[in-house]
Amino acid sequence: MRYEDLIFKIPQESPSYGEDSAFVVRQITAILDERKDKNDNKIIINTNLKSGLPLENINKIAGPMIEAWAGEVFSGVRDDTDNQYHLINVEAQERLGMADVILQFRKDKQVLTGNVDVKATANDIPNSGKGPNITSFARIRTAYVTDPDFMFIILSIKHRVYSERNSETGLVDGIMEVVSYNAYDLKFISDADISYNPALGTGQIQIKDIHYVTYQYRTTWEMCQLLDRKYLHSSRRSMDDFYREARRHKWIK
Repeated sequence: MRYEDLIFKIPQESPSYGEDSAFVVRQITAILDERKDKNDNKIIINTNLKSGLPLENINKIAGPMIEAWAGEVFSGVRDDTDNQYHLINVEAQERLGMADVILQFRKDKQVLTGNVDVKATANDIPNSGKGPNITSFARIRTAYVTDPDFMFIILSIKHRVYSERNSETGLVDGIMEVVSYNAYDLKFISDADISYNPALGTGQIQIKDIHYVTYQYRTTWEMCQLLDRKYLHSSRRSMDDFYREARRHKWIK
C-alpha cells in the first residue's frame, strides 16, 4: 500500500480564507497592543510572604495565569458591544481541549472563528517554552477535513516575573508582566518550523522555535499533506499506522 494509492477527502477552503486569517490575527494583536499601551499588562499576586514569591519556581504557575489573563482581556473587549475590534463572542475551552479560547469576530457580513491556543513562555529563562506541543496529529488533521476553514491560532505570550514591595502592606507582591506576544495561523507556519513528536497517542505537532516563526502560505489540503509527511517520516510510524488512522477518522473515501 502506498500513500498515493489512497483516495482522500480533499478539503476546499473559502477563497477569502487568507484574508480572513490575517484579519483575525490582526485583531488579536491589536487587542493586546491596546492593553499593553494602557500599562494594563500585569498580573499582581498578593501574598503574606514577607520575602516574596520563590521566583525560581514561579514560572510553573505562570503559564496558566497568563492564559487566564488573556481570556479575561478578550472577554472584557467582548463585553463592550461597540468595541472597535468587532469581537462578538469569547468562549473559554476545557483544559484538555484543542484550543484555550474560541474568539468570534464580525467581518462585514461574516462571522470568523479563531480557535486560539495560548502558549506562555518566560522572557528571562533561556529556551523557556521554545518547542511546545501544539496539538495531536489526528485531532488537527481531522479538524481540517471536517472544516476546511478551521482556523487554529497560536498566541505566543512572553512574560517576566519579578517581586515588588507593597508600600501599604509592607509585604512583597509577585508581578507577572506580559512583555511581548505574537499570533500565528498554524496552517501558514513554514514546513521547516513544524515538527512531529511520535510520543503520546497519535503524536504531537510541535513548533521548533515558537519565538522565531516564518510564514508559508498554503491551502488546507496542502496542510493536510504536510501533516501526513511529518507523520510518515517518523521512524516510529508506518504506512499501516497511517491507513488505520485515516480510516478511523474518515480522511479517506
